[in-house]
Amino acid sequence: MNKLSNKETIRALIKDGASIMVGGFLGCGAPEKLIDILLEMNVQNLTLIGNDSGFVDRSVGRLIVNGQVGKIITSHIGTNPETGRLLNEGKLQVELVPQGTLVERIRAAGSGLGGVLTPTGVGTMVEEGKQKITVEGREYLLELPLRADFAFLKGSIADELGNTFYRGTTRNFNPIMALAADTVILETDELVKIGELRPEDVMTPCVLVDYILVGDKQ
Repeated sequence: MNKLSNKETIRALIKDGASIMVGGFLGCGAPEKLIDILLEMNVQNLTLIGNDSGFVDRSVGRLIVNGQVGKIITSHIGTNPETGRLLNEGKLQVELVPQGTLVERIRAAGSGLGGVLTPTGVGTMVEEGKQKITVEGREYLLELPLRADFAFLKGSIADELGNTFYRGTTRNFNPIMALAADTVILETDELVKIGELRPEDVMTPCVLVDYILVGDKQ
């Protein structure tokens, strides 16, 4: 299968109401070119899953500013004032999830687990509507797996099969999200031939990647 794709291929995949995991941490390791495609399409009522809501001019924050997001599941919204404004006006649903819990819920989905137990949030508003389980005298919240239709990832180097290396902290949520989506679309800064990427440098194996979009740096 030829995984190399273009804007037109990706545009044909995304529909209104899609749920999309987006890699990145405050813009670091975020797939900006893939986000550009969503902006150009003006696809609506998206559910976004990611570490944060970005900035007004960077990462997923641009989609929020453009009114394309119906819900975001995230651990931090403070860097994008539009997220708070739309939340207060009832125009955006925000599900705040502690960062460690968020990544564990994604990992659980990718690993086929029924959920994870965590003490984080016990006794706070985070526990509302959730099942509590006592283990050896300590209360835990059962946090359910989190999966999406798509994962938008950003790699530093990928080969033509989709084996991917992330440089430094751009790794963040990207490899975990690759496990927990029905379709994985990878944006990469650099594309190399099969065999040029050392096996020990592969952080996301090719079997998880469905489509590859080469970024503007190459």
